[in-house]
Amino acid sequence: MKIINARLRKTDGLHTVACNGATIASLQAQHGIVQPEGGDIDAQGQLLIAPLVEPHIHLDATLTAGDPQWNMSGTLFEGIERWGQRKASITHEDTKQRALTTIGMLAEHGIQHVRTHIDVTDPTLGALKAMLEVREEARHLIDLQIVAFPQEGIESYPDGRQLMERAVAMGADVVGGIPHFENTREQGVSSIGFLMDLAERTGCLVDVHCDETDDPHSRFLEVLAEQARVRGMGSRVTASHTTAMGSYDNAYCSKLFRLLKQSGISFVSCPTESIHLQGRFDTFPKRRGVTRVAELDRAGMNVCFGQDSIKDPWYPLGNGNILRVLDAGLHICHMMGFEDLQRSLDLVTDNSARALNLGERYGIVVGRPANMVILGAESDYEAVRQQAKARVSIRGGRVLMNRIPERVEFSLP
Repeated sequence: MKIINARLRKTDGLHTVACNGATIASLQAQHGIVQPEGGDIDAQGQLLIAPLVEPHIHLDATLTAGDPQWNMSGTLFEGIERWGQRKASITHEDTKQRALTTIGMLAEHGIQHVRTHIDVTDPTLGALKAMLEVREEARHLIDLQIVAFPQEGIESYPDGRQLMERAVAMGADVVGGIPHFENTREQGVSSIGFLMDLAERTGCLVDVHCDETDDPHSRFLEVLAEQARVRGMGSRVTASHTTAMGSYDNAYCSKLFRLLKQSGISFVSCPTESIHLQGRFDTFPKRRGVTRVAELDRAGMNVCFGQDSIKDPWYPLGNGNILRVLDAGLHICHMMGFEDLQRSLDLVTDNSARALNLGERYGIVVGRPANMVILGAESDYEAVRQQAKARVSIRGGRVLMNRIPERVEFSLP
């Protein structure tokens, strides 16, 4: 297979990318437009990118909004309460079917790598069992990382530590946490120590829901970053949300950023969800409830965007299109300058791949997996401006998805 007349990000001119089976075999600059031969895929001068990445979603909860009740306050904490109600009626097949439906939505938009947080504050670990099956059944569509996520806490939930250890033994790839939801600060700190020990012992990655609140006194990020720094685990650690950072004063952030940079951890922001859930206790002025994405990025740290939810107790909308989240995030985070827009796809591709620790399994590089997406635009800027669709998705050197362009016709007067 060859992809011809392709534009590559941050590179001038047109290129041909050839695949040998499931591997990228060559990448060559073209001199002018090449005419397609049998079997060639013509990118038509549009972007050929490494697959889009979803670094933060809850597949076990998708498509459950309003079942059994809607989150009427729009708060994070009522969302957790409503999910607790839904968990009482959860079944193995229900979880699998909703997850597989959602994965189809993600794949339709050119996403091939997904990290999902799965609630393990359940003595049966039913959702995890279902997601382990989904990981295998959906392998032709996506690569799925599973986070053992203690939605109701590690220290403040009965047998929370044992459930986390069981989840990793069963096959979870990533150790999660939620220190700001523990009953006390002391429990939050000890939960981070426990989860980092567990990850270090088992070789798992780490992704912690950290300071997902407007409370400026919620400062577990410094605890997580220091643990990552002293253990030398920064490249394997992600802090998700960190929305309290939007309420920290600048003097504290100046000190915090020094530690964050030393730690080498990654950050995931879910801007559409955060701006919906946070600021709920404010009148006016009302906080935006989103972490300091632009500041983290400009300080040289790795930060990316995720969807978090699709039609669940925390967020009632969503359709799997991460470029929609990118568009909103750029607006919300004041990242609409020319330079930001020119490299905006980093926030949903390369940066996300780094957070997932994909390494040499990702990227349009000779010898790497032949996983690529043709976007219906010629640049990052145009992809965001036009809300470009994934035209062709290639996985393992084969066409996974081919979108038939819609046609618009106007009636003559």
